[in-house]
Amino acid sequence: MVTAAIFRAAATVMLLVLSFSACQAQLSSTFYGDTCPNALSTIRTSIRSAIARERRMAASLIRLHFHDCFVQGCDASILLDNSPSITSEKFVTQNNNSVRSFEVIDEAKSAVENLCPGLVSCADILAVAARDASEYVGGPSWTVKLGRKDSTTASASLASRDLPRFADGLQRLIDLFESKGLSERDMVALSGSHTIGQAQCVTFRDRIYSNGSDIDAGFASTRRRNCPATFPNGNGNLAPLDLVTPNSFENNYFRNLLQKKGLLQSDQVLFSGGTTDSIVNDYNRNPSTFRSDAMIKMGDIEPLTGSAGIIRRICSRVN
Repeated sequence: MVTAAIFRAAATVMLLVLSFSACQAQLSSTFYGDTCPNALSTIRTSIRSAIARERRMAASLIRLHFHDCFVQGCDASILLDNSPSITSEKFVTQNNNSVRSFEVIDEAKSAVENLCPGLVSCADILAVAARDASEYVGGPSWTVKLGRKDSTTASASLASRDLPRFADGLQRLIDLFESKGLSERDMVALSGSHTIGQAQCVTFRDRIYSNGSDIDAGFASTRRRNCPATFPNGNGNLAPLDLVTPNSFENNYFRNLLQKKGLLQSDQVLFSGGTTDSIVNDYNRNPSTFRSDAMIKMGDIEPLTGSAGIIRRICSRVN
């Protein structure tokens, strides 16, 4: 039995990968220490209130940060709405009716703007929110490096090209992560964020009705109860990614893959006879090995800093 303390230390790596970038030298944990010393506590209060209202919001906030950083770097481009000059990333297949919690970031931004107008970026709020969300549901906490700027552009085309899809095969996923400077081990660690949260029926229907050899029959039968076979019936019906503890961080994600109980095809392919099987086995058997990966970063997914980018006053539009 792995103790909670060991798992939390191990899980830290997964979320550190979400939080840090190769440009840490330009970021600082004390970035707002003089200009807005209460910024982090203000964000934390807002995030905790949102998750208290809806526990699922924790997973959504972590995922939102990842989907931001995977497109143009950690620049809050995912928050921008459509405008005459911007085609929003929110409506590409991987995000539409899937990525959520925008209103939570807006609430946190509004609270910080009332405190320190024009000083705290939406990109930093996304990063802090992911950390606070993890901590709230029993996951690890970590020191967030700050000082990101917000983009003035979004890219629906890059989002469509670069964000993973629920039916992606292993090589496709490896290629996507490699293009961001992330290794196969990074990819497996990041995928472990699916230890919490839910997915829509449309994203796993084909898998649970496939009668394939890579899915546990009993697991598939259970999931069919709330996901009708005929498209589009029940498309939006939700199922927890982890049946046992969908709202808490622990080691079930990797155990599920070993038992052929990964809900999404893009999860199960990590343990399907390919090159990542040994990593899944390693993390399942010995979560403390995460600690040796703690220096893994987001590679070349860099934030905007200094004179690059702006501080958006409203996260959904350019000033």
